[in-house]
Amino acid sequence: MTGPHISEETENAVSLVPENGVPASGEAVEQRKNGLYPGVSDELAENMKSGWADTELHDLAPIAQADRTAARRAALSARFPGERLVIPAGNLKTRSNDTEYAFRASTEYAYLTGDQTQDGVLVLEPVADGHEATIYLLPRSNRENGEFWLDGQGELWVGRRHSLAEAEQLLGVPAKDVRELADALKEATGPARVVRGHDAGIEAALTDKVTAERDEELRIFLSEARLVKDDFEIAELEKACASTARGFEDVVKILDKAEATSERYIEGTFFLRARVEGNDIGYGSIAAAGPHACTLHWVRNDGPVRSGDLLLLDAGVETTELYTADITRTLPINGRYTEIQRNIYDAVYEAQEAGIAAVKPGAAYRDFHDAAQCVLAEKLVEWGLVEGPVERVLELGLQRRWTLHGTGHMLGMDVHDCAAARTEKYVDTTLEPGMCLTVEPGLYFQADDLTVPEEYRGIGVRIEDDILVTEDGNRNLSDALPRHADEVEAWMAALKGRASRS
Repeated sequence: MTGPHISEETENAVSLVPENGVPASGEAVEQRKNGLYPGVSDELAENMKSGWADTELHDLAPIAQADRTAARRAALSARFPGERLVIPAGNLKTRSNDTEYAFRASTEYAYLTGDQTQDGVLVLEPVADGHEATIYLLPRSNRENGEFWLDGQGELWVGRRHSLAEAEQLLGVPAKDVRELADALKEATGPARVVRGHDAGIEAALTDKVTAERDEELRIFLSEARLVKDDFEIAELEKACASTARGFEDVVKILDKAEATSERYIEGTFFLRARVEGNDIGYGSIAAAGPHACTLHWVRNDGPVRSGDLLLLDAGVETTELYTADITRTLPINGRYTEIQRNIYDAVYEAQEAGIAAVKPGAAYRDFHDAAQCVLAEKLVEWGLVEGPVERVLELGLQRRWTLHGTGHMLGMDVHDCAAARTEKYVDTTLEPGMCLTVEPGLYFQADDLTVPEEYRGIGVRIEDDILVTEDGNRNLSDALPRHADEVEAWMAALKGRASRS
């Protein structure tokens, strides 16, 4: 991997590069230490300024969700009249030394703009009849000061970014240079709110104009705004589920290769589908084989894959518009459940069926959890693992030794979407059409749990689907993947047969 360099005359200058790494027009580009070139000659610097074709894009069509993002901004404006609202996309985060993690825009920013550009900031400026929205972005790389080929974030290094005029056409919002924003915010007067945790420079510019309490109200509002999905969002979740189903099929076809290597072969196989058909994985994939299935968030994925064990695969494709699926299947690695594996699997399946049936408009959010937990508690009493009656078990929460977690959560742009919503608007609310949530009961018998028979130990089962609340009930967005044990075995056999013939 190579790095950027500058001319000798700027080599020892004090850097004026801001936190986002991109210099303002006319500023020098900072020299990388230990570069192989000592500098840039005046002749080369002058040569690099000219001879480039005009690549400005004209007559661009607005992005598909431009009308939805406009409506979302209007709702935000109505909620906080007379206040300046600042929603940053966030900056690159360092992974190590001079390498960064792949950028993912903040959910709030992407939800309100449809843009995913690093360092972007949406500002709603209060006016007499509401707000005027402006999106602040980095313009095209500067060719006069050499930024486009000398800076690590110049377009010859990381690719072309849209001009401000292009961004305006795509997003339907006036665009300005983000490098001017911090100073403008410092000078501005009047109350302001900012979504914290994404852009330290922008927060510093607002430090005397915001309060933690008001900022949290902004974050809560934007979280609750996503509780009910519009038609664009539902279509994105459908795409995410369809791609995720194909990713699960990919995994089944390569289980023999995973047995020869490790869980990482499974993780990598699913990741390929996520990157080809979407933006990324929506969260760290859980490829948990054998007793690792009893670790709820097993993301190390470095363990063995053995015939006769179960594979708990919890994974989701994130679409290019940043909506993610969240699906879990627990599969017999050799294609057939053992008697004890099937017994536990069937119990979880029955609990999930009860949970899904409880998802409908007007139902309490908690109903699906209670329905699933009741089934699991009944099974644990039936198997003699805990003393009944079931009502006592549930009242004392005794089933939680083996069920561990809640039975689901809201789903959308974040895998645990709407997490900042008020309790009364989330777990204590009633379900409405357009809400999307997971139903994911599980049973986990730890390998060292001496309270259960030996044959149970090391078996973990979870089944998870993405359920949309509809006007007359619900729709399983992930029903392309089989759930019943017989159907799972038949599906795996067909896929393995197809793989062996290819």
